[in-house]
Amino acid sequence: MTDQQMATDVAPTPAEPGPLAPIIVVGVLAGFLAGLFGVGGGILIVPGLVLAVGMTQRLAHGTSLTAVVPISIASLVTYSTHDNVDWPVSLWLAVGAVAGAVIGTRLLHVLPHRTLGICFVLVLIVSAARLFIEVDADGRSDLTVGIVAALLALGLGAGILAGLLGVGGGIVMVPAMIILFGIPPAVAKGTSAAVIIPAAVMGTLRNRKTGNTDLRSALIIGVAGIVTAALGGIIADKMADDLSNVLFATLLVLVSMRLSWQLWRERDADTA
Repeated sequence: MTDQQMATDVAPTPAEPGPLAPIIVVGVLAGFLAGLFGVGGGILIVPGLVLAVGMTQRLAHGTSLTAVVPISIASLVTYSTHDNVDWPVSLWLAVGAVAGAVIGTRLLHVLPHRTLGICFVLVLIVSAARLFIEVDADGRSDLTVGIVAALLALGLGAGILAGLLGVGGGIVMVPAMIILFGIPPAVAKGTSAAVIIPAAVMGTLRNRKTGNTDLRSALIIGVAGIVTAALGGIIADKMADDLSNVLFATLLVLVSMRLSWQLWRERDADTA
């Protein structure tokens, strides 16, 4: 790798600010997605910044992680107001997620994305398939040592994905809480929003040290998405569990298709 390429990876901040209108649109749509499904919104922010604003993939990941902080706060307030947050579960998930975010942001500069991307796609497809089948989510059992260890591991994995891919981690945490722990969908989404915040803050602090975030774009996206995130959270509270699971499973399928397409394009670029 040349010195010029290394400099581009470490400090990819664009020389000129991106166009305002597309950034606002990305924020509005990402906020609604985050509020409705309890995800950070990065699954829409990252491709939006790359395609509509022209950011590099690496910078888009870092900027997305910063933008999901205010969006997730708005989602959390709405879910908490409707008593849709499992605070003990969120605590243990957050401990793992913060540690995972540190690992993920470090791997962002050294790890090839292809292998991880393929594994991530497989996880999404399996989770989607399970959610399309009726899931018994009447509430979790008491927190035992084994369940706490499983929550820590889940949070760690979600945090690594957050730091590495610029997503909040909810895309993994929400279906896992529903399928593995029997937590109702609305509560799983609210709990996910609570966990995303500390993980995203930790990832942002680390990305700032390497210049791997565009604070202007992140702030615009975050502010634009606050109202729609609250709206999405209100709709999620009124939504039937079966419908929520089907919609979330559909989201997972769409995300896995987009990631698969991205991995295919990267493979073609490498072989060209």
